[in-house]
Amino acid sequence: MPSVLLDMRPLQGPSAGRGIGTYALGLLQGLISQGFDSNLTLLLDADFPEPSLPAGGYKLAGSRRRYHGQLSAYEEAVALGSDLQRIRPDVYHAIDLRLAGRSPCPWVVTLHDLIPWALGGPRMRGERFRFWLGRRLLKRADAVLAVSEATARDAARHAGVDPKRTKVVYEAADPVFEPRSGAADRVRERRALEPGYLLFVGALDARKDPAGLLRAWAVAKEARPQLRLVIAGDPGAQAPRSMPGATTVGPVDKLELADLYSAAGCLVFPSRYEGFGLPCLEAMACGCPVAAYANSSLPEVVDGAGTLVPDGDAGALGRAAAALVADPEHARRAGLERAKLFTWSKAARQTIALYESLLR
Repeated sequence: MPSVLLDMRPLQGPSAGRGIGTYALGLLQGLISQGFDSNLTLLLDADFPEPSLPAGGYKLAGSRRRYHGQLSAYEEAVALGSDLQRIRPDVYHAIDLRLAGRSPCPWVVTLHDLIPWALGGPRMRGERFRFWLGRRLLKRADAVLAVSEATARDAARHAGVDPKRTKVVYEAADPVFEPRSGAADRVRERRALEPGYLLFVGALDARKDPAGLLRAWAVAKEARPQLRLVIAGDPGAQAPRSMPGATTVGPVDKLELADLYSAAGCLVFPSRYEGFGLPCLEAMACGCPVAAYANSSLPEVVDGAGTLVPDGDAGALGRAAAALVADPEHARRAGLERAKLFTWSKAARQTIALYESLLR
């Protein structure tokens, strides 16, 4: 079995609480479940506290560097190449776009999205600048592990990656996301919320279309006037100053988020572009119906288990959400069955097969 250096440094920064952090821990737990942990070395930043990691037979390796300014991306790429020379794994696996300029071993990178280029626009200019070198180096990877078919297409279209070197391996929801007994009572007690509300989970940046979210809610209330909108998660730097009338609960832990999904009438997800769309999968795993726009990766994740409406049509989104709140049972059952197809054990097996293929 190959020795693999898995780069877990994203767990030591802002990405820890985002989709990349969820992916890192989920994949690690999946690899441990497959008995692959003794083949793993986890790369961590020695200047930051060690993150909370599941128990396993893996080793740890440290790196120390802090670069700032216009040349930081180049310096990071060179320093990471030196780390690989020192550690000498059979395979290196990057889980974000901080990539090595040169590698002495085959390397794979998990590509979560190329939204700054796929979606474009002036608000994405900073992200394009931040990740420009990673995008440029992406086509040098021996394999690109894309989290959806939509992301695989973006890799070819926006980064020039050969489709023959791309493999799609879907993410999964954390096992904590399941229908939670007593969720309605806990949500009433903690948040003074009656079950059956509309729920949005995630940052309220421009890509998530907060104006469209409010419009969808207003349309849904035409059919159900008492319907409340609950917003969970870190709103992010681009969030509007206020979301009039909505109940904002801010960041919550996984158990409370599972309760919020379980007690909701519908997840409303007006995102204009996703690399995967984890909130939709988490909601379905909890038995929460999903209404979303039909764009990017969302048809792959939802695939008939929820209601997808034309991209950008907030009115249709609101009508779909109201209909799901009124009659949720089919969507609940379909979502639960759909969510079972996505597991970290399955993702880990596919990832191990990819590692082995690089050494043949």
